[in-house]
Amino acid sequence: MKKIILIVFVTLTINGAFAQTENLQWLDIELSNYEYPYSVATLSLKIQEQDLKMAYMDVKPTNYNGKNIVLFHGKNFNGAYWKTTIEALTNEGFRVIVPDQIGFGKSSKPQHFHYTFQQLAQNTKTLLDTLKVEKTAVLGHSMGGMLATRFALMYPDITEKLILENPIGLEDWKLKVPYKPVEWWYKNELKKSYEGIKKYQLVNYYDNKWKPEYDQWVNLLAGWTLNSDYKTIAWNNALTYDMIFTQPVVYEFKNIQVPTLLIIGTRDRTALGKPLVTEDVRKTMGLYGELGKKTQKAIPDSELVEIENVGHLPHIEKFESFIKPLIKFLEK
Repeated sequence: MKKIILIVFVTLTINGAFAQTENLQWLDIELSNYEYPYSVATLSLKIQEQDLKMAYMDVKPTNYNGKNIVLFHGKNFNGAYWKTTIEALTNEGFRVIVPDQIGFGKSSKPQHFHYTFQQLAQNTKTLLDTLKVEKTAVLGHSMGGMLATRFALMYPDITEKLILENPIGLEDWKLKVPYKPVEWWYKNELKKSYEGIKKYQLVNYYDNKWKPEYDQWVNLLAGWTLNSDYKTIAWNNALTYDMIFTQPVVYEFKNIQVPTLLIIGTRDRTALGKPLVTEDVRKTMGLYGELGKKTQKAIPDSELVEIENVGHLPHIEKFESFIKPLIKFLEK
C-alpha cells in the first residue's frame, strides 16, 4: 500500500512539473518575444570595449507636471513589473523613465563585463543626458535600491529625491557570509528551474501565500532556462551577485544629500548568502523591521513608511499602501 501511495505521489509530482514546463514560454535572451506594458526604446552604449544596448521605457503623461522619476528594477526582475506604478505616476503627471540595466530584461547580456554599481549608474546618467532630463527623482527596489543609492551619491545635483523600496544592502553580508567566487554563483544559476524559482519567491517574497498574478514573474525567469543561450544569462546573473556581495552601500548612507523616503515591507527577510551560514546566523539576517529603522537614522533628511505584513515587493503585494506615500512624498 505504501509503495502504491509513493508511486502515485511521484507520478503526480512528475506530471505536475511536466505540465508547468509544457506551459512555460521559451524566452529570447533579450525578451524580444515578451511584450512590455509600454513601448520600449534602446540606447546604444560603447562601454568596456563593447557595443551594448540599454532598453528603456520613457512614459510621458499628457498632463506633465514638469517632474521626472527613474525606476530601478531589482535583480530578479526587469522594467515590466513597474506597470501599475508607471500608470499611477503618469496619472499624477510624472514622466516615468524605466531602464533595464545591462545584463537584465531586454538589454544586452555581455559575454564578459565588469559589473559595478558605478558603471550602471553612469549608464543611467548617459540615458538621462540623451533624453535631456536634467533633474529627476529616483526610486529603487531590491538591488535597484543599491543602484539608486549609488546614483544619488554620484549625482546629487541631478537627484531631487531618493526612494528606496525594500532595498537590499541595508547590511553588509560580508561580515557574516563566507565569500564565494563567481564560478560558484554560476553553477547555482545553471541549476535554476521553474520549481526552484517559484519556491524561492514563495518563501522569501510572499510568506508562502501565492496568488496567480505572481506567476508572470516566475515565468520571466524560468522561460530563460529553456533558451540555448541560458549559460550567457546565468553568467551575467553570477557577475551581478558578485557585485551585490562585494560592493556595499550601507557605509555611505550618511553621505546622501537628498530627501529620502524608505518604504519597507516589514515581513521581508531577504538577505544574500543565507544558505551559507548556520541557522543561528541566518536568523539575524534580513530583519527589515529593524533594518528600516536603522537605515532611516543613518540617512539624513529621511522618512520611513513601514507596511506591516508585507514582504519584499510592496508595489506588487500591496500596491495602494505603496503608492500613496510615494506620491505624497514626490508632491512635497
